[in-house]
Amino acid sequence: MRESVTTDDGIVLHLRHWQPGGRARGTVLIVHGLGEHVGRYDPVARHLAGRGWQVAGYDLRGHGRSGGARGRIAGADDPLRDLAAVIDALGRPDAGPLVLLGHSMGGAIAARFVAEGASPASARWHRHVGALVLSSPALDPGLGAGERLLLAVLERLAPDFAVHNGVKPRHVSRDPAVVQAYRDDPLVHDRVAARLVRFLVGAGDLTRERAPAWSTPTLLMYAGQDKLVSPDGSRAFARLAPTAVVRTRAFDALYHEIFNEPEREQVFEMLTGWLDGLSASNPL
Repeated sequence: MRESVTTDDGIVLHLRHWQPGGRARGTVLIVHGLGEHVGRYDPVARHLAGRGWQVAGYDLRGHGRSGGARGRIAGADDPLRDLAAVIDALGRPDAGPLVLLGHSMGGAIAARFVAEGASPASARWHRHVGALVLSSPALDPGLGAGERLLLAVLERLAPDFAVHNGVKPRHVSRDPAVVQAYRDDPLVHDRVAARLVRFLVGAGDLTRERAPAWSTPTLLMYAGQDKLVSPDGSRAFARLAPTAVVRTRAFDALYHEIFNEPEREQVFEMLTGWLDGLSASNPL
């Protein structure tokens, strides 16, 4: 299996794969969050592979083992084009759906990828997605008035100038071991540039705008005590989207990384139960 994908502009994206023991029920593609890397999702991937899913993930450009300046994108839709390139590299399985599982910034990327659909602007990179899982998606980055002003200034004067991304490790999880591992991880960084922040703001806006017509089966799980992105973005999307298409679960006591919280087994149970239903409706 391929271990990397090279984008149209020459950025090498690092890939990882986790295989099930038998024939795959489908493919889950993990899209990670800001400043981290897909290696942090090994427990999630192993859990899903153990339930019969082929799992893949990649380090976003400017993250982890992938190329690119830390926390930056060169073009306004680079995250969408990169995701399309990874989907193409994976190929399509003979049976079962392609499920995007996006956390935080990765949730915003995956949601925008689905929201834009086959619009004329997305014609070159649009790919069919069978289902979507959103984990604490950054549909509302929670920018204050001062941060929005700074974003506007940096967009105009220095869109590639990277500043601190505002992530405080203690807000990642209530599990001290997870927080310490995050602090010690050499592949975690704390940079972000204005062009990438603007992409995130636009992703949330577009996802909420198109929520009433949402047609891709979606599981939305978010943390009620999230201090890294605003839960209001998830609440708004859930309120606007058809309940027959979007299933929502709020974990009121949890911090941002719901898969890394002390109650993680509840999250895994919700995820696998929903995926079981999804694969039952897409028989092999």
